[in-house]
Amino acid sequence: MKSFSESYKASGVDITAGYKSVELMKEHVKRTITPGAIGEVGGFGGLFLPDISGMKEPVLVSGTDGVGTKLKMAFLLDKHDTVGIDCVAMCVNDIICCGAKPLFFLDYMALGKNYPEKVAAIVSGVAEGCVQSGAALIGGETAEMPGFYPEDEYDLAGFAVGIVDKEKIVDNNKMKEGDVIIALPSSGFHSNGYSLVRKVFDVENADLSVKPECLGGETLGEALIKPTKIYVKPVLALMEKVEVKAVSHITGGGFYENIPRSIPEGFTAKIEKAKVKVLPIFNLLMETGNIPERDMFNTYNMGVGMTITVAKEDVDTAIEILKANGEDAYVIGEIIAGKDGVVIC
Repeated sequence: MKSFSESYKASGVDITAGYKSVELMKEHVKRTITPGAIGEVGGFGGLFLPDISGMKEPVLVSGTDGVGTKLKMAFLLDKHDTVGIDCVAMCVNDIICCGAKPLFFLDYMALGKNYPEKVAAIVSGVAEGCVQSGAALIGGETAEMPGFYPEDEYDLAGFAVGIVDKEKIVDNNKMKEGDVIIALPSSGFHSNGYSLVRKVFDVENADLSVKPECLGGETLGEALIKPTKIYVKPVLALMEKVEVKAVSHITGGGFYENIPRSIPEGFTAKIEKAKVKVLPIFNLLMETGNIPERDMFNTYNMGVGMTITVAKEDVDTAIEILKANGEDAYVIGEIIAGKDGVVIC
């Protein structure tokens, strides 16, 4: 006999819709299964058996994040199959900064009303993000919360766990003056600064189907919902062959907050502004909102989703490996002596 409560349904929570959502999710979850995943989604806990063969001291690394107010774009555009990629990306891009390979991911979704097809679309994006990063989606939670969230809205967050051998953790203590900073291009805003984006473009009232000339045929809506890039596989491929001294995931706080997090005391990252390949959408936002350039670099990635620091003699090899793995990597600066953390000149 299946669980059912007429009283609970009358309060706004339809548990049968929850069961249907789980059934629709399963086809997407199957895409993410890796050798360590044990069992199916639907149990009380997600199980994973990590392969630690060849590791002297395996260290677990975790990261958690959400999608933020970028979700408002999904609501406005009624497009829900990409925000899951954002959720995964914000977690796995963080843990790769210390050299960890993602093992598994769990998501948490809270919504005003459970529409099974919408929930399945959201999870399809989560699954795609897991496939892109090599992580297994081993569980999650969907909470129907009527009266707390509007019926057509939801929040989405999650966390990832990865693993790295202790001796291979990225160690910025080996950094020295003259090391080179490489940029990995972003796809756009990723999942940061959307409160300002929404205000400047007045997205609730704007025509999101308009195609600004600078976007080359892309609509404003398409540019604003474009999912966060996942850098896991290219960065892991690089780390197998080149000593990486630092990795910075450029998220909220832009260049000024994130790059210094990977720079040891006594050194500064000198970024040559002219070398940064700023994406047109950032210029459009800056001009539309009359935002100072300093604020832009202190809020957004400006077209650089991640930076990687290597020795000068390893630059050509590093860029060659990154390009072979689909990243149009290029040099944007170097490490100098100083106490500023980062300077953009």
